[in-house]
Formats: sequence, C-alpha cells, structure tokens
Amino acid sequence: MFTGLVEELGVVKHSKKTGHTISLSIQADRIMEDIKIGDSIAVNGACLTVTSFNKGWFTVDVMPNTFYDTTLQHLKNGQSVNLERAMLANGRFGGHFVSGHVDCTGTILSTENIENSTLVEIRIPEDKVHLTMEKGSITIDGTSLTIFKTTANSIFVSLIPHTSIVSIIGHKRKGDLVNIEFDLLAKYFHSLMARSKEPLSKTESKLSASFLKENGFY
Repeated sequence: MFTGLVEELGVVKHSKKTGHTISLSIQADRIMEDIKIGDSIAVNGACLTVTSFNKGWFTVDVMPNTFYDTTLQHLKNGQSVNLERAMLANGRFGGHFVSGHVDCTGTILSTENIENSTLVEIRIPEDKVHLTMEKGSITIDGTSLTIFKTTANSIFVSLIPHTSIVSIIGHKRKGDLVNIEFDLLAKYFHSLMARSKEPLSKTESKLSASFLKENGFY
C-alpha cells in the first residue's frame, strides 16, 4: 500500500526488454536507505518488487500484465520516474490509499498555467469516468491528486508548484501518456453496486460528496 506522495525522482539506468517483460535498473538515493530484496516500490504508480540492488541503484522486473497496462513499456534510459516505498503502519499518512495497481493509461490533452498553478486535462477511457468525481482522489503516475473537474471523457487536475517540481507530471506535455489508478473507495463502491439488484450503469455515477456524507464516510 502506498500514499501517492512521491519520495524522489529516480532515473532509469538500464532497461532490458525480453518479450513482454522488462528488467529496469533505476538510480535512486533516498529510498536506498533501507531497501531490501522483495521490497515493494511504486515506479510511476506501478507496484514492483525489488529483485537486486547495489549502491545507488536497484532493479525491478515488469511482468506482462503490467507491461500491457502501464506506460513502463515506453521507458528509456535516462528518463526520470516517480518513486515511493510502501507505507509503514506507524508512518504518517498524507495522501490517500494507493494500491499500486494501475487501472489504465490516460493522455495529456492540455496544460495551462493559471496564476500559481498548472491545470492539466487528461483523457481517460469513457468506461472509467464513473470512477471519478470532482474533489475526489486520483493517482497519476503514482502522484496523489485531487480532481478539479470532470467531463464525459476527461478529468482536470490542478498542480501546485511543489508537485510540479517533485514529480514527473510537472514535465508532461500534450500527447504524453500517464498511468492512472482510480480511488479504491470508488472502485469498491461500484463493484458492490454492480453485484446488487440495481447495478449502476458504466457511464453514470451515484458516488458524490453528499452521498459519502449521508453514509458516514466523512
């Protein structure tokens, strides 16, 4: 489990593709402090397992399912990636619950600097829109963000300067792909409703701030 708070930007040192799998060696600093074989590291939001490490770098393997469902297949040597270690039970929790299981990829449609922030529009699959809501949480490339606005096939997120500096999303441009993980609460809610006698449609959502308040979530 992760929080969506990026700990540092790593750099792809070596990428080796074998069929539909990839071995990634990533340069890092902060997360190397207590790293062990078998540790879970979120790389651009995808939970991967450390298979080896040495001073200043670690290696993870990308399996076929993750290869197909994420942007990791497009990584090149020298490219920066968001990194986060799995959260500790006794640590501070400042983002939202992130599983590290990427649901789909999205495409940057536009970026616009507005005063002291950057507004980013991201196209998402229409059959996933029901998992979003204004002021709801979403994870983009492993970064916990709040949805500013939704449309029929896209979402808007607003980046503060700090987020633009400490994560790769601040360097994304129109046409770039990003990994997306929708909020766990939204996914569980819609999964349960889909099994009920009156399932929700795939394009309409009953999940809202007022619904959550009425049912005691906050």
